[in-house]
Amino acid sequence: MQLNSKLGALAVLLLSIAPQASQAGIAVSITIAPPVLPVYVQPPCPHEGYLWTPGYWAWGVEGYYWVPGVWVAPARVGFLWTPGYWGFASGIYAWHAGYWGPHVGFYGGVNYGFGYAGVGFAGGVWAGSVFRYNTAVVNVNTTVVHNVYVDRTVINNTTVNRTSFNGPGGIPARPTALEQTYAREQHFQPTPSQMSHEQTASRDRNQLASVNHERPATASMDSVNGRAYNQQARIANGAASARLTPGQTSRLEAREANVNREVRNERQANGGTLTPQERQQVNRQQNNLSKSIYKDKHTPQANQRAEQHENARREEK
Repeated sequence: MQLNSKLGALAVLLLSIAPQASQAGIAVSITIAPPVLPVYVQPPCPHEGYLWTPGYWAWGVEGYYWVPGVWVAPARVGFLWTPGYWGFASGIYAWHAGYWGPHVGFYGGVNYGFGYAGVGFAGGVWAGSVFRYNTAVVNVNTTVVHNVYVDRTVINNTTVNRTSFNGPGGIPARPTALEQTYAREQHFQPTPSQMSHEQTASRDRNQLASVNHERPATASMDSVNGRAYNQQARIANGAASARLTPGQTSRLEAREANVNREVRNERQANGGTLTPQERQQVNRQQNNLSKSIYKDKHTPQANQRAEQHENARREEK
């Protein structure tokens, strides 16, 4: 704990002196390797024009914590997100923060998935002021998002590398000449909602790698503070990792569906909004559901199933 406190203080110091104009430089440097990337489900895009920003391991006072992948509004129309990445060199793991710009630059060759396969972004393109989504690699709610296309040629069918850092012992990728050109373009730092999203994750102990054993309870969200899909994602992640049995998954999904149905009905009855009393009731139901999800996913039997599932997955590689 004393080591973590010292490293956390170093992280705060480095963050305080990092350039704020673009967040493209090295923001944090430590001596402990980041965990592997977790496997998780991407929620559907909730609004036209939102872009996917993949989840990542950030460093705080108590060690690594997971910042959920989330759909966000871009810094400006026409801009794309270059994810941050950890780079290892000379015994130090340095965090290269993500940024917005006209092109996707170098992000360490890290395969974050959902269009970020290590180089560029295959999840969609800007067509003037409209963003078009490639539904071959990103999840889109087509009832609200209509600017879609399908390009399966970008899908990488090789084994996914979950390594989360670049450099010796990690991913050996180097910036291409084009990516070096993109690095010299004007960049913009994460939006206030993105920064708030990271700060919220830093305050949630369930996101700490030391607490969740590198399997974050909340791996993805449909939007900043988007709690509804948060629950669905946690259930889906629990089923995918074998922490939840089929029966538990069905019961939890039914409870979440009931809450969502009540919300829809109450909004229709009240002109599209919830009354303060209805909102409190929904929060109570979601809190109870959240507790049930956590309880079911962290029993000794769930831990054993997850370990067996992970061992079987490794043997298949």
